Amino acid sequence: MAEEGGEARPGFRNAVRVLRRRNYRVYTLGNSVSLIGTWMQRVSVGWLAWTLTQSTIWLSVVAAAELLPTLALSPIAGVLADRVDRVRLIRFTQIVAMVQAVALALLVYTDSVTIELLVALTFALGAANAVNQPARLALVASLADRATLGSAVAINSLVFNSARFIGPAVAGLILREGGVALAFALNAVTYLPFILALTRLDVPAERFEGARRELIGDTVAGYAYALRHPGIGRMILLFAVTSLGIRGYIEMFPGFADLVFHGGSDVYSWLLTTLGLGATAGGLWMVRRPSIQGLTALIIGHSFVVAIAVLGFVATANYWVALACVFICGFALITTGISAQTLIQSAVDPAMRGRVLGLYGMLFRGGPAFNALLLGWLATEIGLRLSVALGALVCLAYWGWARLTQEAMERALEAEARGAAAE
Repeated sequence: MAEEGGEARPGFRNAVRVLRRRNYRVYTLGNSVSLIGTWMQRVSVGWLAWTLTQSTIWLSVVAAAELLPTLALSPIAGVLADRVDRVRLIRFTQIVAMVQAVALALLVYTDSVTIELLVALTFALGAANAVNQPARLALVASLADRATLGSAVAINSLVFNSARFIGPAVAGLILREGGVALAFALNAVTYLPFILALTRLDVPAERFEGARRELIGDTVAGYAYALRHPGIGRMILLFAVTSLGIRGYIEMFPGFADLVFHGGSDVYSWLLTTLGLGATAGGLWMVRRPSIQGLTALIIGHSFVVAIAVLGFVATANYWVALACVFICGFALITTGISAQTLIQSAVDPAMRGRVLGLYGMLFRGGPAFNALLLGWLATEIGLRLSVALGALVCLAYWGWARLTQEAMERALEAEARGAAAE
């Protein structure tokens, strides 16, 4: 990937270069604090749902309540991300999310929370996240230049997954010493630095010329562009299968912690912490990559690793072996995520960026919701471990087909993105 003023080199130079950009640095600092609170809340919501119901069905319903709004709202959110000021849109959704955290804290503190209220408020948070996700993904390209885009995406994912490591570890301590209400209240506070950071950004609004269709027409045009693209279309199909088949198993961690490993909230939080630690290691490894060459092979190879790691996780009752499998899974998940987003960001038509990333985000978040619902139901019929194993086996079967199409994906994505970078 060509760089402004020189060629990109392996190591952390690109990371240092992108962090010197004021807008990216301010955004990342604020976002990092907020994401720690987000992961504290995710752990707390999962554990609260389990303690209220002791039901894998309710676990899956709560997970779906957060993720399913993505399926309904991503088409609208993708068009909004291409039409309106992305920074203002993100700021508004963060205020909504902060109010939701305050409401949860008050309900738990007053002992008024029920599983139905938890689902409703989780759905509200999912709606806010669904609206802001395409804007957040598309904004990254505005905060960096083309030469440092890969590093910017990698750092963005690294921040997210470092929070996935730190947040659950802190949440485990808070749940044990202070309770669920305190965890929700602290999450509400962590939104403030990010909201302040968003007010300090100086990002010119992107304007794209061309015909303005109706909302549905714009959405269809963006999705048709993505699916017809010889590289992006295949990438999205791969992520659809893995999201629908395997990624929802993370939402079942409270059940595994209790039923398989016979532990409490500490065991649950360490499963998530270890997943985040693996993802952090993978993110650091990806930050050092100098170019887009080889990213398609990484995506396909690590999709195989994810499926094998999940099979290892469900095959053992040894907690430490399970943690090792979760670490490997986290590493492989972040590698595929960063690689896919970098290739899509590099190859996509800028006028379609919000809608294409909205589709990507819909699969990334909505797919696991469907998978979690399916796993919650199957777990009552055939058991928790076997239901997750079946999804992993489906992904392995699809991996075989994806491996056969790897060269075509490489030609469409890596060659096109290299050509765009050279312009």
